[in-house]
Amino acid sequence: MKAAVVFEKGGIPQYADFPDPTTIQDHEQLVFVKAASIKHLDRARASGKHYSTENEEHQPKVVGSDGVGLLENGSKVYFFSKNGTVAQKVMADKKMIVPVPDALDITIAAALPNAVMGSAMGLQCKAGLKEGDTVLINGATGVTGKIAVQVAKLYGAKKVIATGRDEEALQSLYELGADEVISLKMEDEDFKMKLKEIHTQTPVDVVLDYIWGHSVELLLSALKGDGTFSPKTRLVSVGGMSGDTIQLSSQTLRGTDIQISGSGLGSWTPKEFSLLLTEILPEMFQAAVEGKLKIETESVDLKDIETVWQNEIHNRKRLVVLI
Repeated sequence: MKAAVVFEKGGIPQYADFPDPTTIQDHEQLVFVKAASIKHLDRARASGKHYSTENEEHQPKVVGSDGVGLLENGSKVYFFSKNGTVAQKVMADKKMIVPVPDALDITIAAALPNAVMGSAMGLQCKAGLKEGDTVLINGATGVTGKIAVQVAKLYGAKKVIATGRDEEALQSLYELGADEVISLKMEDEDFKMKLKEIHTQTPVDVVLDYIWGHSVELLLSALKGDGTFSPKTRLVSVGGMSGDTIQLSSQTLRGTDIQISGSGLGSWTPKEFSLLLTEILPEMFQAAVEGKLKIETESVDLKDIETVWQNEIHNRKRLVVLI
């Protein structure tokens, strides 16, 4: 079969022949792949730099972590697999397969799940978002951040505040449900003052962060209590686009009712991951069918994988490989 294969660690995926899946275990099902999205996760895993691949011995492997395809009976499904998905055929665990509505385009179905994992899982499972909460999405102008704005509203957030550096993309978030936007290009003191003002008027219940780094240091400083009772804030880290470490004052933890956690591979419990597959993704697929959840995509053919892998895809779009 044809697939996108990385032959050497850190190499660029090539359009090449790869052995067909052969052995079918009782818990597996053959999927004829039609579309698979490429995310930062896939690029990091292919390069061997992602934390989930640190202990792996590199062998030629197919890239990709999920996709959309057809079962032998013609049913359209989404599937998740650690064995690579940008290939004509994949063997998937039956527990990792989710039905896809017939009305949902395969490119949207392939593009949505990773963004949903990076938003809904943090909001629901880690932050415990409740109806009426005020949510701040830090770094909201990327693909997953834009989905997070929409998901927060779908989950009943009273107010959604979004931050980002891209002014045009920030303004577009109003159309997706954001109530207020803050530019990360502001001077540090102005940024902190703005956050303090918002937090005083409508206390921030949940922070979903995609960039970490200096902006989170400023954010924590703005939320810091003054020795009196402070509103409870749950901060969930999903990404580290602006740096992997921060300076955290112990005074912030002692003087602020704040809970800091992370959401990603390894932090979810089996029960939470099961919830993703059985409830969250089906709900979000249906929301997309009804026009309540929107994502921008850019499609390419499998044979062009080597070229597109080296090209930058616009940050507001999800790359989807058609097979």
